[in-house]
Amino acid sequence: MSNILQTPKTIPEYLELLRAALKGKDPALVQDALYDAEEYLRAELAEHPGQDEASVLEKVSSSYGAPEEVAEIYSEREVAVSEAFRSPRASIQQTQSSAGVASVGVSVNKKPQNPIAWFFGVAADPRAYAALFYMLLSLATGIFYFTWAVTGLSLSLGFMILIIGIPFAVLFMGSVWALSLVEGRLVETMLGVRMPRRPAYVNQEGGFLTRIKEILVDPRTWATLLYMLLMLPLGNIYFNIAFIGLILSLSFLSAPFIYFLGYADHVHLFNTSLAEQPWLVIPMFVIGALGIFVTLHVARGIGKLHGQLAKNLLVHTSANS
Repeated sequence: MSNILQTPKTIPEYLELLRAALKGKDPALVQDALYDAEEYLRAELAEHPGQDEASVLEKVSSSYGAPEEVAEIYSEREVAVSEAFRSPRASIQQTQSSAGVASVGVSVNKKPQNPIAWFFGVAADPRAYAALFYMLLSLATGIFYFTWAVTGLSLSLGFMILIIGIPFAVLFMGSVWALSLVEGRLVETMLGVRMPRRPAYVNQEGGFLTRIKEILVDPRTWATLLYMLLMLPLGNIYFNIAFIGLILSLSFLSAPFIYFLGYADHVHLFNTSLAEQPWLVIPMFVIGALGIFVTLHVARGIGKLHGQLAKNLLVHTSANS
């Protein structure tokens, strides 16, 4: 209760109280809340240049909200965001509490009891298609991220002997943080993993060199660079899995059409022409259809794994410490 009655005197103190109130929440949520709060507080402070920081914060606590109130608002909004990223198969169920009052509960996306329904049900999951598209796109993004990271690091080290070395390195690190937000939007939209919508909070107290030091010693900066470097081999693997899975499945699916169009003699399976063994049309079509479902399952699984990798490397988890 003492935290609720405590009025912060400075912006860093307000942010520390907000971070403490959000302890245990999703790191992406914490990063967004800290950034929004700092931006608002500094804007309010700039609009009242004749007042001291403590007076401005006292007024802000009644308009913008105390740290505990802001944390509660963000937590409530996060529930709605989590609902939006659930699979459409998640259903709202009415449950009875111990006091006999009806409460709304959300059932987590679970595999159906029937394995056949689970296997073919992936066709109705939009997240599987989005993950498949992400895998196909990851080759291009992986090449870009890798090239940007290697080129930026090389030029930053090379320019250190010149006067433009430090400004160039700062601009490069800033671009890395910006690209992490772009990648975060892709991951959140296509893979359904909550990612930050705001950049990481950087303490504005201190001079220019102090801020540079904070960026360089921040583990998230180097974790983001590691992610960009990893995206080249990962993107290559993802693209090949998705592309080969789709091509093989579609090739087998097209067997009946090739046969009826008169090109069966151009299709060979186990040294046997499709024209010589027309009965192969049926098993080939079945294999192709099953291959589509298997590819979607693999894409959905890879999407979940990669989403966790992006979460661990791109989100500023130290904000929640």
